[in-house]
Amino acid sequence: MGTRRDRLRAATVKEISETARRILVEEGPEAVSLRAIARAMGMTAPALYRYFDSHSELLRHLVGDIFTELTEELHGAMHAVEGTDMSGKFLAVARQFRLWALAHPREYALLFGTPVRGATRQEEVDFAEECAREFGWTFMALFLELWQKSPFPIPADEEIAPALRPQLRRYRDDVLGLDLPLGVLQQFLKCWIRLQGGVSLEVFGHLEFALDDAAPMFELMLSEVGPTLGLTYTPPR
Repeated sequence: MGTRRDRLRAATVKEISETARRILVEEGPEAVSLRAIARAMGMTAPALYRYFDSHSELLRHLVGDIFTELTEELHGAMHAVEGTDMSGKFLAVARQFRLWALAHPREYALLFGTPVRGATRQEEVDFAEECAREFGWTFMALFLELWQKSPFPIPADEEIAPALRPQLRRYRDDVLGLDLPLGVLQQFLKCWIRLQGGVSLEVFGHLEFALDDAAPMFELMLSEVGPTLGLTYTPPR
């Protein structure tokens, strides 16, 4: 439980983060200043420095909180699929990712737009990065479960572009620490680039030149990606 002082501090940090997010949503990222947050909370701007050393550190904390929310949304969608239906789980997580992004465009832009840099306390850097890793692992764990239960076709190492091989090897050994064929990681990144790239184009309005409703194009992408992983595509209800 911690001491009363610890609980009061945690409650204040939570309120600061919620206030920053409300300003982000209502007014945009440029409006999320320490002065604006303090004014909304009835505090002085210098008082906020007892909780965060800088504006960028506050934003990194907010990034961590939002990543945590998104991760919980994806896990909820995954667990709503009964049994061992891997096709259903993959589709549910992909669709929930898109729905969350469209419902929270400014939060999405904060997470997947320009990186927030400049945190001065290592614990804030670690908090944001750990939350981002938890989000990323949601997709990676699902992908690895697919591979372990029913391995899908992948290229042999020597068939992968020479410029990609050392990068995939570094990602496998230094980041993931997993014993996997490089082709599995290449396939994972190909799928992630299509999924996240398509969602980003839609969220940021870059498909409006051609599409009023990008949902059918998103479903077309899922119908093409699924079979490459040995999954069965089913349209949304």
